[in-house]
Amino acid sequence: MATISTDKFKNTAPSARVLTSLYGDAAARNAHRFGKLAARHAETFGEGDVEFFSSPGRIEIVGNHTDHNAGKVLAAAVTVDTLAAARKTGGRLIEVKSENYPTMRVSLDELAFDEKEQGTSVALIKGVAEYFSRAGIATGGFTACMDSVVPKGSGVSSSSSFELIIAEIFNCFYNDGSLDPIFMAKASQYAENVYFGKPSGLMDQSAIALGGVNMIDFRSFDAPEVKGASWRFDDLDIYVVATGGDHSDLTADYAAIPAEMKSVAAALGGTVLRDVPPETFYSEEEGLRGLLPPRALLRAEHFYEENLRVERALQAVEDGDEEAFLAEVNASGRSSAEKLQNLWSEHGDRSIELALEKVSHIDGVLARRVHGGGFAGTILLFVAKDRSDAVNEVLNAEFGKNNVFRLFIRESGACRVSFAGEV
Repeated sequence: MATISTDKFKNTAPSARVLTSLYGDAAARNAHRFGKLAARHAETFGEGDVEFFSSPGRIEIVGNHTDHNAGKVLAAAVTVDTLAAARKTGGRLIEVKSENYPTMRVSLDELAFDEKEQGTSVALIKGVAEYFSRAGIATGGFTACMDSVVPKGSGVSSSSSFELIIAEIFNCFYNDGSLDPIFMAKASQYAENVYFGKPSGLMDQSAIALGGVNMIDFRSFDAPEVKGASWRFDDLDIYVVATGGDHSDLTADYAAIPAEMKSVAAALGGTVLRDVPPETFYSEEEGLRGLLPPRALLRAEHFYEENLRVERALQAVEDGDEEAFLAEVNASGRSSAEKLQNLWSEHGDRSIELALEKVSHIDGVLARRVHGGGFAGTILLFVAKDRSDAVNEVLNAEFGKNNVFRLFIRESGACRVSFAGEV
């Protein structure tokens, strides 16, 4: 196929207002991606109209290791994304091309699970499509060229971002944009758990599907309750920093947290800790000492206290009370260290613990905590905007430029991109 000149597409981009709504202060750096994808789609699949879709990454603000025991989490979509230029074909074939990778092809008539595909993007496409099909929701063929700036291994959920862009393309092309975000989050979680082979809760996908800042209450896994709030802390910048730890051999560390929490719940007649009222736990805690490991009880304390922190942090966002918000983030970080105990692994990796100690001495870092699963991986920082550039320089020098990500809250979740007005 003849090469398509990228000059033809160089002015392909949404309005400045839309770009800002998607990418915040990084709008100008992302504008060129639209024309680049349009050119690649024309070169790969032939000329014709395309539509653009964007699916963000996410951060967990407060609510560390609560979702798997039906707890609460405060999470947000952020301004890194998977971007797609897509065309509806109406057939039964999905073709997806990412730069430097072969074109992926999935037939909607052949969605059976294939163990050999585990861990691949093909598995994620098939899993989302299968969930839609089982639910009686329409799917159909499309072609897409994709580009992702959601950093892999940084704790902002690159796989969930990909899953949700597939779900949103189905939603817009074949369901008139009518689908509930939580339905699409569940389809994405199903793809990740069953087809991709990675156990996960629903928090990552829900945050990306919903957009903005949301408290997600998983009391009911089938129907989580959502309460949103508008982010008004414009004088704060957000950083996720990859600490360079080794994730290998950490399965047992991760699995022990929900297992130990559930062991406390079982001792008190529940399945997960949310089944047990906090007053019951605290009244019975002393009697459980000697019957259960001390760490299990501390992790249960973290669960109950973290749920309250989530509520208070949400209220602080709603009230625009920055001091109270930062206090809850810091308290969450201390509880993860002292009670949840997921800053370092029994296998010896202390990268997160050391990183949090280092950043505590940087002028302008106002709040810090482990981000996500812990043991090795990433930390989350809230930084005074007037010190942000200086903080960025220190972080780059300490952790490496490729491991430091300055992010902004994004109000839209996975969406079709409008080229005028808001997304």
